[in-house]
Amino acid sequence: MITEITETAEGADTRSGWSALFRDAFNQSRNAMVLLDDERRHVEVNGAYVQLLGYRPSDLIGRPVTELRADGAAVSAKEWHAALRKRQFTGTIEMLRADGGHVTVEFAGHPEIVTGRQLVLFVALRASRGARIREDGPQAPVRADLSQREVEVVKLLAEGYSGPEVAEELRIAHNTVRTHTRNAMTKMNARSRAQLVAKSLAECAYW
Repeated sequence: MITEITETAEGADTRSGWSALFRDAFNQSRNAMVLLDDERRHVEVNGAYVQLLGYRPSDLIGRPVTELRADGAAVSAKEWHAALRKRQFTGTIEMLRADGGHVTVEFAGHPEIVTGRQLVLFVALRASRGARIREDGPQAPVRADLSQREVEVVKLLAEGYSGPEVAEELRIAHNTVRTHTRNAMTKMNARSRAQLVAKSLAECAYW
């Protein structure tokens, strides 16, 4: 995970723009997102995560996510700290809702060192089965040279907008949205829109 964003000829304005855009994306996204510390405690949650599990934010912040595992199983401390050394990892977890129900979520985890502190951004991708953390294959370094328009497109995708909705919001053609999305995926070495959003959020390190 790259912890510094290289400034291009566009200067620091681009970088500061990312910070504001993706903080909003975290808070407003329809995808559940959570920031954990190296002991798996909740540091920050977004509205979609709160809605997914039904707990109040105050009931989550500082609470270990392991307490919310519906199956009672958890990776060992050794496996967890090994995962923190990876560029990213994925897996599934069955979680206990506040109402006693269960929800199984496939996630992407992105470890990051922020102001000297180990944090992990988790993004819920889709419902799935199983509960093992697995390492992704080799990846090229993350690029941080998205254009301003590409940033705007990714931000809206992070908020849960569909391609046509992005086009309507930005008043551009749907094919143009597809082009910006493909270009951003190439630059960020992302294999899907969900991974594009997750990698963009993680690279910004805006917390």
